[in-house]
Amino acid sequence: MSASRRDRQSSSEELFARAVELMPGGVNSPVRAFRGVGGTPRFIASARGATMTDVEGRTYIDYVGSWGPMILGHADAEVIDALHAALGRGTSYGAPTELEVEMAEEIIDAVPSVEMVRMVNSGTEATMSALRLARGFTGRNKIVKFEGCYHGHGDSLLVKAGSGVATLGLPDSPGVTASVAQDTLTAPFNDAAALEKIFAAHGADIAAVIVEPVVGNMGCVPPREGYLQALRDVTRRHGALLIFDEVMTGFRLARGGAQELYRVTPDLTTLGKIIGGGLPVGAYGGRRDILERVAPAGPVYQAGTLSGNPLAMTAGLATLRRLRDRTVYERLERAGRRLCDGLSEVAREAGVRTVTNRVGSMFTTFFTDSPVNDWPSAAKSDRSAYGKFFHAMLAEGVYLAPSQFEAAFIGVAHADELLEQTIEAARRVFRSL
Repeated sequence: MSASRRDRQSSSEELFARAVELMPGGVNSPVRAFRGVGGTPRFIASARGATMTDVEGRTYIDYVGSWGPMILGHADAEVIDALHAALGRGTSYGAPTELEVEMAEEIIDAVPSVEMVRMVNSGTEATMSALRLARGFTGRNKIVKFEGCYHGHGDSLLVKAGSGVATLGLPDSPGVTASVAQDTLTAPFNDAAALEKIFAAHGADIAAVIVEPVVGNMGCVPPREGYLQALRDVTRRHGALLIFDEVMTGFRLARGGAQELYRVTPDLTTLGKIIGGGLPVGAYGGRRDILERVAPAGPVYQAGTLSGNPLAMTAGLATLRRLRDRTVYERLERAGRRLCDGLSEVAREAGVRTVTNRVGSMFTTFFTDSPVNDWPSAAKSDRSAYGKFFHAMLAEGVYLAPSQFEAAFIGVAHADELLEQTIEAARRVFRSL
């Protein structure tokens, strides 16, 4: 790097021009490239509380929150202090620590389905490992997933996935072999009768059904009343396992996740995001008799040098212990209702047709005039209109998800004045649209 480049502040445009020569699409995760909304991604220099500041010094109210984990806000003082202390003790040991035991105790205490847990390094690792375990436990090969649900980039899960796959218009991914894809059955979300038909045809071969109990990867789409219980009933009847992918919803919608909120207990649960307090992490857990099949206790192999990393465990514990206070979720519910009701109101005032889905502190504003309860109804949204809305809000200092098909998140650092600033910004933007 030249001295002149070091001496001056690079712009997002300059950094992106360099990045596209060095990384595929200029990013390390697809949705960051702004392909769903157009334009150049903002390169972030710092973040604190509910705001982020880019390399050019522009500050935004942040509703992405690193895709969910920043429930306490960026650079939370307690989390940072805990990390500073942990850094002085070393960053990775490749050996057991007390922190891992404490994290396991915290998760098992909170999440209804989890009697044992294994730490991994990402949500993708968690879902891949949970599916391998389900196959090993049941002796069956097929899995069922739902259209528009994204469970990471494991081969068997990149079939009719949502999130970045949908944003880029890629229905499936090259590199996923036909032999892998044929063991993944897909069903429409929120349609219990369709799943019953799949089990009628393939029930004896299905190892597991995996679902985002509240979908966040085709935008925020909640389950219809009774739908999750219907999944529980059909899987139990056919001897298949039910896996809740709570990488996004775990500790976000309630301390015990969506399974606490909806009172439906799966056999296995995958976790991530918040349990690392902003650092890379994942976990899968569930019934003891199933988890005891994981190596070294059992024959289903899974390993990872950085699993249970002391820094991730430290940040995660500092976060999760704060979430023992149930008033946190009451506060988030009030903030979510206030913001989303406000967004819907100013859209109506301006004559702009939108539907805002919300569960707790997760939400998405869809540019459509029809209810959004599955992938086909989400896909009817006006992506061009969302892109215009996104960029206009960005110009107003509000950072939303750079895709119509992603959930947005509210944290405890989103004070009332920031929510009101966001609503007023949306009022101006909707009038301009």
